[in-house]
Amino acid sequence: MILSMALLAGADAFFKLATNAAPIGQVMTLVSIGGTALFVALAAMRGVSLLGRDALHPMVLLRNLCEVVGAVGMVTGLKYISLPVFAAIIQTGPLIVVLGAAIFLKEQVGWRRWAAVAVGIVGMLIVIRPFGAGFTGYELWAVLGIAALSARDLVTRLSPPHIPALAISTWGFGITLVPGLALWAFASEPSSYAPDALWPILGAVIVTTSGYLAITTAMRLAPASIVSPFRYTRLIFTTALGILIFGDRPDGWTLVGAALILAAGLYSFLRERRLAKEALAQTQAGLAC
Repeated sequence: MILSMALLAGADAFFKLATNAAPIGQVMTLVSIGGTALFVALAAMRGVSLLGRDALHPMVLLRNLCEVVGAVGMVTGLKYISLPVFAAIIQTGPLIVVLGAAIFLKEQVGWRRWAAVAVGIVGMLIVIRPFGAGFTGYELWAVLGIAALSARDLVTRLSPPHIPALAISTWGFGITLVPGLALWAFASEPSSYAPDALWPILGAVIVTTSGYLAITTAMRLAPASIVSPFRYTRLIFTTALGILIFGDRPDGWTLVGAALILAAGLYSFLRERRLAKEALAQTQAGLAC
């Protein structure tokens, strides 16, 4: 899990480097083509079918729509805001999932986790400071991106269990080709095929797919309750890369907001795990009776 977070933080850095040298649409298109090709090859190796009626299931189509909105928001945010700010914003994802699960999936959420969600939102507002002098507006693209990806995770829960996760991921990665081509067609910047544009795109393809494989392996080797808290190491890796590569210097308020988001997310997860253990113990006690 830690390796996967390091790789995905590397993907953030590669996307930022690429969009600094080439239009967003070009970067999205080429990464989508490269990543989809790797996923298709992996599906062929594992014997996973990608053609069939499952690809048109309403939940799969809704998930793909969330993927499109999320990809556009995330890549646009990466281009225009610093990596430390971006890293802090995307760590609100698990809290948004809790919020969405309570509202749309009618899952029971106690006051403690509601408080954690509220603290996380306050932390995000401290990071982006929408009424401050340093606010650019592009921070909202990252917020849109993580909100859409959180919605994608919620919709994934509603997808038919018989559809392989690899197939769902491949369709989701491939659908980002559509907005990539659209943004590329209407880009005001000229396309670039110089090395400083192409090598970060290649790097983004490699580390993104490698990160996916690493996180999948982590989930198969150990229970989610053990490995999921290590997702928050991405905040450390992405912030460090922003400092080392782009010379970012997060101010005190950004660090305070990030700390609140991190604390709220970890508390919410630990609380959820405790409730799950209590529910399991009650079930086992009932069976014993």
